[in-house]
Amino acid sequence: MAETDYRKITLDGLWNNNPATVQILGLCPLLAVTGTVVNALGLGLATLVVLMGSNGAVSLIRGYVTDAVRLPAFVMIIAALVTVIEMLMRAFTFELYEILGIFIPLIVTNCTVLGRADAFASKNPVLPSLLDGFMMGAGFLVILVILGGMRELIGQGTLFDNMQLLLGPVASGWRLEVFPDYPGFLFAVLPPGAFIGLGLIIAGKNVIDRRLKAARKARQADQPTASRRVRTTGKVS
Repeated sequence: MAETDYRKITLDGLWNNNPATVQILGLCPLLAVTGTVVNALGLGLATLVVLMGSNGAVSLIRGYVTDAVRLPAFVMIIAALVTVIEMLMRAFTFELYEILGIFIPLIVTNCTVLGRADAFASKNPVLPSLLDGFMMGAGFLVILVILGGMRELIGQGTLFDNMQLLLGPVASGWRLEVFPDYPGFLFAVLPPGAFIGLGLIIAGKNVIDRRLKAARKARQADQPTASRRVRTTGKVS
């Protein structure tokens, strides 16, 4: 695969085809567990690992699986990876695992994971498939963390609270109390706050996309003008 294709895979995962802001997939866990940064980070990392692992495994077996059992085989791979992640979280981050609850096993039903396995990994070699899984997972993770940070800040007045649940004692002092004596804003922590927060993120992305598109059009409009000046005068004015 050409280098330009790797660049496209990267941009698609992080921006142009982001699972959360463009494909609008995986909204159930995205909206349910993003009350704090640590919850969002935990689920995002788990999803990223599953995306990479499933893409890599599906790419390896793509030439040996018939169409009749393709999707069941992909689901079995994803389920096995999610089970491994779940067991690791129960062993090393049990408190966070209890907070995330059912949403860790529900990664199996995340449309992004199965969609990338079927649409990309089943048609491409291992390395591009791993990169696609990583970038799609990273794009999903970034939106999770941004939304979690917004909701934690507005809802509790803090950032990075309880990070030790994921990263251990080294992160116990990471809590930032941005607004001292903050009374809290319950609406931001509840699901309606998640919908509004995600809507604001999507709206912001759309505004940036429109401005980038307008800037590209302006540059393209200037190029013929500059070319005509070169042909007329023999130099760029």
